[in-house]
Amino acid sequence: RADGGGEVMEKRTESESPAKGTTKGVELWLRCYEQMAKIRQFDEQVNQLYMNALMPGLAHLYIGQEAVAVGVCEALHTDDYITSTHRGHGHCLAKGAAVDRMFAELLGKEAGYCRGKGGSMHIADPDTGNLGANAIVGGSVGIAAGAAFSAKMRGSKQVAVCFFGEGALGQGIIYEVMNMASLWKLPAIFVCENNLYNEYTHYTETLAGEIMTRAKGFGLHAESVNGQDVQSVNEAAGRLVERARRGDGPALLECQTYRYFGHHVGDINREYYRPKAEEQEWKTSHDPLTLLEEKLLKDKLVEPATLERILEEVESEITAGVEFAKNAPYPDEREVDEDVYV
Repeated sequence: RADGGGEVMEKRTESESPAKGTTKGVELWLRCYEQMAKIRQFDEQVNQLYMNALMPGLAHLYIGQEAVAVGVCEALHTDDYITSTHRGHGHCLAKGAAVDRMFAELLGKEAGYCRGKGGSMHIADPDTGNLGANAIVGGSVGIAAGAAFSAKMRGSKQVAVCFFGEGALGQGIIYEVMNMASLWKLPAIFVCENNLYNEYTHYTETLAGEIMTRAKGFGLHAESVNGQDVQSVNEAAGRLVERARRGDGPALLECQTYRYFGHHVGDINREYYRPKAEEQEWKTSHDPLTLLEEKLLKDKLVEPATLERILEEVESEITAGVEFAKNAPYPDEREVDEDVYV
């Protein structure tokens, strides 16, 4: 479909990565596998911490959507920017954050990325280009545009990626930002993680028209990919990132994905808004870790023992991170008004 700007809105469901099968490609996919496993096990532990009443407040699990964060962030440089969402643990980890400091932040400890004051929905790590998660739906799009504008003005060739869910498409700010980004040809990429549900409502009940056609109105290049296939996501993201770096302007990337658990850790009984059979189908037939594992083994690019070793190493890192956070001290109470802006 033409997007009105002389380009094409493409829909890709399988990987076309030219690196597949090469040594560089194998290293990339093993790194993706490790990163996805780390995000999966991290949020499984977050769920346990919540159920054991060790974590204050709620968290929104990223389990099931790992291929999006990893596929996109593996296409970025360390100094490229990302902005995140209330479901942001995966983005933070994929961009290079350490699990021990993330767990510390969730438990309100001084060693956390925000000294324990941000919590689950406000983790930021500027050293890896993560400008922060945001509890406001669509709240980070303007921040990403500002970062992209800065990069263009400085001529730094940096790119800014804004992650958001399909529910954010009901917020007006996202269309204002897309309009400005298109007019000024900002190096910004809008990554829509379409996991089908706006909290407890299917997106077709809240969103008129099609997601991809929204880009047409702003002259944005747009693509839609299978968000469970990390190779497809990475290939598309890499193309859009390089396009933005060249100065060819912003783009929209829709990733069709699914969250395996509830809207938040307390959302246990979900049958009233989505069937168990649907959840099971996504878990068994569309799991990002399983899909990549099957491809690597089928193409005989790795041995099963290699993947098993990666999972064991990730498990050790996660276990150590949890213990670090549990034993870390809380901030001194005299810090309560530091780093707080009015």
